[in-house]
Formats: sequence, structure tokens, C-alpha cells
Amino acid sequence: MKLNISGIQDKPPWGQAGIALPRFDREKVCQNTRQAPTWLHFGAGNIFRAYPAAVLQGLLDDGQYGKGVIVAEAFDYEIIDKAYRPYDNLSLLAVLKSDGTAEKKVVGSVTESLKADPSFREDWGRLEEIFRVASLQMVSFTITEKGYAVPQGDPARGLDAVSVMGKLTRLLLERFKAGACPLTLQSMDNCSHNGDKVRAGIMAYARAWQQAGLVPQAFCAYLEDGQKIACPWSMIDKITPRPDGKVQKMLEEAGFEDSGILITGKNTYTAAFVNAEETGYLVIEDDYPNGRPPLERAGVLYASRDTVDKVEKMKVCTCLNPLHTAMSLFGCLLGYGLISAEMEDEDIRGLITKMGYGEAMPVVVDPGVLKPADFIHAVLTKRLPNPFMPDAPQRIATDTSQKLPIRFGETIKAYQRQGLDVGSLTLIPLVLAGYARYLKGIDDKGNPFEPSPDPLLEELQALTAPLEVKEAPQDTSCLKVLFSRADVFGLNLYEAGLGDRAQAMAAELYAGPGAVRKTLHKYVSAQ
Repeated sequence: MKLNISGIQDKPPWGQAGIALPRFDREKVCQNTRQAPTWLHFGAGNIFRAYPAAVLQGLLDDGQYGKGVIVAEAFDYEIIDKAYRPYDNLSLLAVLKSDGTAEKKVVGSVTESLKADPSFREDWGRLEEIFRVASLQMVSFTITEKGYAVPQGDPARGLDAVSVMGKLTRLLLERFKAGACPLTLQSMDNCSHNGDKVRAGIMAYARAWQQAGLVPQAFCAYLEDGQKIACPWSMIDKITPRPDGKVQKMLEEAGFEDSGILITGKNTYTAAFVNAEETGYLVIEDDYPNGRPPLERAGVLYASRDTVDKVEKMKVCTCLNPLHTAMSLFGCLLGYGLISAEMEDEDIRGLITKMGYGEAMPVVVDPGVLKPADFIHAVLTKRLPNPFMPDAPQRIATDTSQKLPIRFGETIKAYQRQGLDVGSLTLIPLVLAGYARYLKGIDDKGNPFEPSPDPLLEELQALTAPLEVKEAPQDTSCLKVLFSRADVFGLNLYEAGLGDRAQAMAAELYAGPGAVRKTLHKYVSAQ
């Protein structure tokens, strides 16, 4: 089975392999999209193919929409050359389920793939053409948070700016010149208030260019006018790891010939296939001055800005991210390499279950459109135990110092605001104590390990330097500086009434090899 238009015409082998094929007239959809495009997406990576493109596929298969999505890549152009065009912009999606099975289908909703850089003249000309047409309703993004950055000096390059936001602003200038039609710029990246990052990025370029006399002031006014250019917030939640060897082998055994995993010069792992978890959430602020594809018919939730913000807080502060961080710290200390394997550990499973339901849920932000209890239940019973998902605690432990203030500090603050007893918390301070133990870079067997990258790693490790992993009691006063760091924990833990408890728990965790397991079991079993 070859993944291209010709290959999928021979349907029986695909059916025998359990791989679903597109049910719509793809040639007609491509023609409709070419003539009057409605949706352009920046970011040709795995999350796009596994989620937004797959959502659109559902609409097309059910006959509820007649146009596809055009994808543009502004960073790693090899993705287009190696993972899109050789396969006629088709991809094979393997949805990895918690029962160990995989749902496989060919996604054909992408009708064109373009390299977003003026040096590729034909592709760039097509992008300019797309931005000029009034039919374009949405330009969306999965470019990671750093994709919205404005590199120092880049706006001064004028229309030759090289960042994604600079290129986007140049294309928006084409739309302005062609009649200033309205448009929605929809971030689908996993970062807080993501729409604000889009607007901040384009305005940085537009204002610099206006001051340099390259664009009129009216162009800035066009971009600032919310009735013309909307930048809604969204919350996206779907784990999409790099192409996995186990999935590759499974597809090969099924007869799929294009299963090779590719690594680009910019170290992007890609393939003709993409693997992702079965659960996913996409909640979007409904702000579309030029209309939008009816993605709600395929499961996307549209809501107010306030609701999107509440959904994000529910996920980040209670129902997923704090559990992930707790697992990452204790997983590294106890020698685990997979999140799914940790869920078979009674102590770790008990930690996140009891912490989530018992300590975080009492102050959860209920967004209304998603029930927190249902969300966390899916996390604990489907998402984290999924044996197919090759997610590692070491990956999740990256940048932990930047995550703790939101993932735990906000819950502690909510206890304070609501007049609840902060002293009743046990497992949250245990996780924070676990971070102090993790910083030592020595696991529970006494073996060194390399903590994941973190901008404050060396600075915070210096605070734990006086401590040793030994059975004899030791002076842990050095931790007072660590647990007082509001920039790390969101507030001074001593002022919040949790510093002494976290410090005492950390002393237990440092009490020689085996102390992490012993201390974890002690506090989890007591709850």
C-alpha cells in the first residue's frame, strides 16, 4: 500500500488492513479550495495533521463541508518536501487507544502544502494570492509558543523579515491592499491567551514598518480593528508524540509501504504517518468576522473568551498539568521511562488521583462547557495509562521551574482566596518537596541522572548543593531559600503556611536510598 492518490484507488488492501480511506470526492474538494479558499494553516507538524486536519476530515466525510485546508510551513521546509508532497498531501493517522488498539485512517483534508518564504517564489506567490481573496476566513497556527516571538532587529529588516510573525504581517499587507477584508487569525497552540500573542507579533512589525514609512498608518489601524482582524483565544489539548517505532512496525506488518521515519536538518521527526492519543479537546473563542468552517459539527467547542480562559485554567491548574508534573518528578526519581508505566505504580497512581480529586478539585474553575470531573476521569482512566503513548516523564519535566507557579501556586492561592485551610494540603506540598529532591539529580537507588533542561536549573541546584542523599539526619535550612522563591512556586511557601511542611517532607525524601519510595507511600496511603 502506497500513500498517494494512485495508491488509495486500490481500496481492498486498505480495507483488509483496517485503514479507513477518505469518503469524499477529494478532487472536487481540491478544486473548490483552490478557487475560493477559506482556511489556511501555518505549522505543518504532527499536531496539525493529527487534530485540526483530522477534524476537518470528519466534516468532509460526512458531507457537511466542501473545502479543505491549505497548510504552510514557515520554519522547517523539509517537512513539505519529505512528509507532504511525496504523498500528495495525504497522511496516515494512527489513533492510539487506551485498550492497546489503534484506529487507522488516511487523512486527505489537506489540499495544498506551501513553503512560507519569499525565496520560494511560486509558493509565496500562491500565499499572496490566498491572502488577497475575500473568501479566506481563517488563518490558524500550530507553531509552538516561540513561533510568535519577534526576534530583536527583525522588524527593522522591513518586508524582508524572517520570523513567522514577520511573514504573516507581510501577507496581511497584501490583504489590506486588496480591499482590507476581515479575517480571523486563530492560534491553536498550547499557550495561555494565545490570540494575544498573535496580535502582539503582527503589531510589532506593522508599527515598526509604519514608522519607517514602509506601510501607511491605515494598515496598523486595519490590524488593530477587532471587527476586521480577530485574534481569538483557544485551548487545545491532545498529546501527539513524534512518530513512534512501535507504530511504524505495526503499519509495516499491515502492508503499509511508506512507514519510514524521517529526521530533517532542523531535527524535526516526521513521517507519512502521525500517531496521537484518542482523547482531544479544542475550545475556541467564537470571534470570526468573515465566517468560519463549521468545525463544531466535528467536536470543536466554540465559546466566549471567558469560557476559554476557564477551560484553560481547569486543565493547567487542576485536571491535567499538575498531575503530569507530579508524575514527571517522581517518575524520574523512581527510574521510570514511560508515563503509562507509572500508572501501574500504586503509589504514583494514588498520588495523582488523590491529589487531583481531593486537593485540587475543591477549588477547580468550572468552565461549564466541559465538566472537570469528566475531564480528570478521562485523564486518569484513558490518557495517562495508554500503553501506546510513548510519553516520558523526562520530557514532561522540562522547564519545571516555569510550570510550578501555575500548576500548583494557583491552587494554593485559590485556597487562600476562598478561605479554605491551606494546612489541610498534604500531597501538593509533597510534590513541591519532590522537586527539591529531583534537583539533586540522584535517583532513589542512589544513581545520578540528568535533570531535564530548565532555565533555572543550575541556579536552583546550587540551593540544594549542601544536601546529601544519606540516612543520617541533616540540616535542611538551605531549602528555606528555595521554598521562599515566589517566582518558582507562585508564592512564598512559608508565608502561605506550607514552607515548613514541604521542608520537612524534603528531609524525608533525602534520607538515603529508598527514601523517595518510603516517603511517597507513607503520605499517599495516609490520604
